[in-house]
Parts: sequence; structure tokens; C-alpha cells
Amino acid sequence: MTPRLPPPPVRPRWGNGRLIAVGLALVMAWIGVGYRLVVVQGFEADTFADHGEGQRVRSETLAADRGTIFDRDGRELAVSIESRTVYANPQEIDDPATVGPLTAHVVGFVRSDDNRGLEGIELFYDEALAGVPGTLRVERDPSGRTIPHGDNTIVPAEPGSDLVLTIKTEIQFAAMGALERALDRTGAEAGSVVVIEVETGEVLAMANLPVYDPNDRADVPAEAVRNRAVTDVFEPGSTQKLVTVAAALESGIVAPNSSFDIPERIEIEDTLFEDFTVHPDQLTVTEIVAYSSNLGTILVGELLGARLMHEHMFQFGQGRETGIDYPGEAAGLLKRPEDWCPSTCVAGTSIGYHVAVTPLQMAQIYATVANDGVWIQPHLVREVVDGSGAMSPVVPRERDVISSETAGRVRLMLEAVVERGTGAAARVEGYRVGGKTGTTQQFDLETGEYDEDRVVASFIGMAPIDDPKVVVAVVLEAPVEDASGGSGAAPVFAEVMEASLHQMGVPPDGG
Repeated sequence: MTPRLPPPPVRPRWGNGRLIAVGLALVMAWIGVGYRLVVVQGFEADTFADHGEGQRVRSETLAADRGTIFDRDGRELAVSIESRTVYANPQEIDDPATVGPLTAHVVGFVRSDDNRGLEGIELFYDEALAGVPGTLRVERDPSGRTIPHGDNTIVPAEPGSDLVLTIKTEIQFAAMGALERALDRTGAEAGSVVVIEVETGEVLAMANLPVYDPNDRADVPAEAVRNRAVTDVFEPGSTQKLVTVAAALESGIVAPNSSFDIPERIEIEDTLFEDFTVHPDQLTVTEIVAYSSNLGTILVGELLGARLMHEHMFQFGQGRETGIDYPGEAAGLLKRPEDWCPSTCVAGTSIGYHVAVTPLQMAQIYATVANDGVWIQPHLVREVVDGSGAMSPVVPRERDVISSETAGRVRLMLEAVVERGTGAAARVEGYRVGGKTGTTQQFDLETGEYDEDRVVASFIGMAPIDDPKVVVAVVLEAPVEDASGGSGAAPVFAEVMEASLHQMGVPPDGG
């Protein structure tokens, strides 16, 4: 009998399981791939396209050429070059080393790293001068080579606008030179000269000392950078008498020949007012101005009163900015009449105390009288020329302040100051000139009192007196010699006025 063999062992069917596992794995992989394809090519297509484009395409900024600043005669005062600096054109200027700082306070300067304006005209007109940067868009391969048919486009930069200033370089040069000599002669710590064309309000010159070199600003003190003619205030002293008398004439309170008995002194509470010039005991209004009589002006001011005086002072532009196209202009100080002290403020204000002004404000007040009573906004830019060559002239604001009749009467009074009063040193050969001296003690903020040893000497005037073309204002801070408006500032006025009249082609009128 054949023995029976045991049945073979049952083997598990692992082969089918592996096939299933592999199949599932492949399915899952394809699902994953499909999912990623859907995500990449569908939901996130833009993101990945941008990422790829960002690896290939570069956008580069094309700097815009900054506009050039010219004087009124087309001379370059400030240009943008690779070193980003301000230079003088040696073909136009005889002494370029002297002229680097000549218009520093007017033009200002730019920041060296990005060419943005930081001071002066460069700052005020920064947006116009800067232009609009362009872009260069270029597509490159991983080696940095330009792809010939790739995305390569250029959006050109729009150059900045050019500026034509009102400044006349020859007058600016004369003003700076006269001011330098005045500081040497008087020992003054600082000074300003402003020259204005009467009919237009254009600033022909604006000079300040101390000055700085805009090409070398490493160790420049702050007091040398600021434009004192626009930013610094002072009490105008006797130059304010023009406003007081003009207001009284315009209001019909006095006439040029109105006569006043002048006392030896006027004492109000604990304040004593005196005259410092020798004159008769009786003076007309014209003579009050000519002799710069404090007491006579106070008598006129008391007739005018606080409210009327304040009204005319504000109309002339005191206590508010002129709106000149320059940054950091000071408004000065003019209190409301209800805030004036009840005793001495009318008297003090009528002769130029208790009010603070800038040299520019006072220059424009005198220009208003010179312009038959019409105030014109002072400005430093004549026109803006954009990249296409289109010219946009600057149009200043205007307002009527006093009548032409009053203005004409005041001009004759100012002529009397020069011809027979305190302003003899302001005479200009061949021209009839009018103006007013001013000397005020400086107010010490720390002590709250006036410093008898520190004064501000000033002279402001116009010529020719019948039809004034130019106004010149001179302010000297803390002179120690010739420390009055008549002896310290008036000679500077005469020198600058003579140069201005000649440069502007104004014929002599027989003065």
C-alpha cells in the first residue's frame, strides 16, 4: 500500500498584495502630481509665473536729470553733475571762487546721496526740480546675459524743470560786497540786504552774512546757513514810522503840513520817550519824518489809536508771511490790538517797538509805498521751464494798501529824510532818493530787557523818488562802530542802490 504524502503547505498570496500596494502607491503619486499640477498651473499659476519672471527680469531705476537753476539773465547758478554739487560757470563769472557762495542762501543745496533738496530754492521747488525717474526692464538668462527676444522695455525718465530766478547776479555781487565792507567797518555780527524791483515784486538780490560755501558744508555752523532776510526777525525802530505816518495820512487824521508842538520828553507810567536828534520845537509831519522825531511820531500815533494802527500794519503785511517762494519764512509778530498794553504800546509801536518783522517784510512795505500803494508778493522765481520747454511764469498776488496820493506824499517825506534829515549818507549821485533810518536796541530774551550795548541799524529806501524802480533794505546786527541807521546802514544802501539803478538801466533824474 502506497503511503500517503502530506498535502503541500498553503503559501500566502503575497504577490497580489504587492501588486495592489504598488498600484495604490502609483495612483497616490499620480494624484499628488495631478494635485500639484492643478495647484501650480491653476490656483498658483500667477505666483509661480511671477517668481520665474522675477528670476529672469530685472527692473532698474533710471535717475531723472535734476533741473538747472538760472539767474534772470540765463547764467547757470546750480546744475546737477556727477559729483552732485553747485558750481560757478567760469565762462560767465570773472571770479568763480567768490561766486560759489554768492547765492548760497538763495539757491540752497541738495543731499549728496539722493540729490534731494535740503535748503533754499532747491528745497522749496524740489518736486519740480527732481523730475520723474524712469525704469529699464530687462530679461536675462541664469548667466546674466540679456535674452534677445525677452522682455526688454525702457520707460524714459522725465527730466526736472529748470528755474529762472529773479536774481540779477551783478546786483547780488554788489550787495554782498557792500555788506562785507559794512561788517568790516562797523564790526557788526551779521547783516542782510534785500533788493526788490518795485513794479514786479521780483527779488533782484538777497545777501546775508555770515555765509557758507555750499560745496563744503562739513563744519558750517547753523547760523551761517539760514537766510536771515527771510527767517530772522527784529524790531524795526524808526523805519516803522513810515507805516505810522502813512496810516495817519490815509485815515485823514493828519496832512503833510500838519504842525505839532514837540515836548522835551513824553513820560507814560515808568517809560520815558525822548528824541535823539536836534530839531525845532514845532514840526510838521514831513519834518517829523525827516528828523526822525520819536516824540512827534508818538503824537501822531496817539491820534491814530491802537485799532487803526493795527489795521494798517496788518494791511502792509506785518504779522503774516509774505508768501515768498522760500522755505522757513517767519511771519514776525503783531499782537491783536486788544492784547496791546493799555499804556505804552501805542507809543512804542508807533516808533517801531512791540512789533517784530523780517528784513524782507520791511523791504516789501517800502516797495508798496514806491508802487503807489499796491503791495505785490515778493518772489525769487520768474518762471518754471518743464522738460518739454514749456514756460510757466510766476504770477504774484497783489492787494491795495493805501491810495496813490498817500503813497506819493510819503515818498516826498522820505526824500526829505535824505536831503535834510538823518539819511544824508544814503544819497546817490544823479538820482533823487528817499528812505528812512532805523536804530533799535536788541531785546534780550534771557533778561527780558533791552540791551543798551546791542542795536540793530537799518536803512530802507527807494529811487528815483518820482517813479521808484528799486527798493533796497539794509539791516546790520550788533554793530559797534557807526552803530546807527544813518551812519552804519545808509552808506551800504547808497552803494547797492547805485549799482542796482545802473544795472537795471534806470536813467538819472537830476538828483
